[in-house]
Amino acid sequence: MFYPPLFPLIQGRHVTFSPRFNMGTIHLIGGEKGGVGKSLVSRVVAQYFIDKGLPFLGFDTDRSHGSLLRFYSDYASPVVVDKYESLDAIVEATAEQPDKRILVDLAAQTHQPLVKWMEESGVLDMVGEGSLSLRYWHVMDSGKDSVDLLKHLLDRFGSRLPYVIVLNQIRGETFDIFESSGEKERALGLGAQIITLKHLHDPVMNKIDAASSSFWAAKNRTDGDTGGLGILERQRVKVWLNHAYEQINGVGV
Repeated sequence: MFYPPLFPLIQGRHVTFSPRFNMGTIHLIGGEKGGVGKSLVSRVVAQYFIDKGLPFLGFDTDRSHGSLLRFYSDYASPVVVDKYESLDAIVEATAEQPDKRILVDLAAQTHQPLVKWMEESGVLDMVGEGSLSLRYWHVMDSGKDSVDLLKHLLDRFGSRLPYVIVLNQIRGETFDIFESSGEKERALGLGAQIITLKHLHDPVMNKIDAASSSFWAAKNRTDGDTGGLGILERQRVKVWLNHAYEQINGVGV
């Protein structure tokens, strides 16, 4: 199969990538630590794309209970993060369908194999050359572990990687450790963008997850609905999503 954006132009003895490449952006939703809400953020971004009419492809790296595959199965495919051929397919999909954004939900403990693939495949070189668009969403809870992981991320990639830092208030509503750590100022100095995902009433989120419901289904009652959400519970989902969408609008996708 021919993937024109990945094919180099040979000029004499030098190989360069064509400036005419038009590839969609790969959004990596990570944070490394389990339980910070990476999959929740992936679901919110997926619903944003759907509601805004933005075509996208989803890839889920969680082999046991992937959230994108569970909640947005029509849009998502599994990917094995420790197989280069599987990760290569993400870039090839971006090249083959440049009109679509690529959304990758990174399971816990996938950071190291992902970094190895990026470095050995020259992925960030392609980003620097403008032949590939990449964005890393670092999802944080309110604990020190998330701050330490952010520090390691910034230490490793510096300004080579565009960042979106997501303060997930569903996993803690105060981020004093982050605010006082110095990593916030450092990240901003590297061009990072910071957004907040507000807390959603716990019983509402539990009902959504128990019903394996998309956020669209959660906020819109349909015939035969068995989700059990009441009128005001659905309204709370709408208010919560609207705030999340405002945050994403500020980032630009």
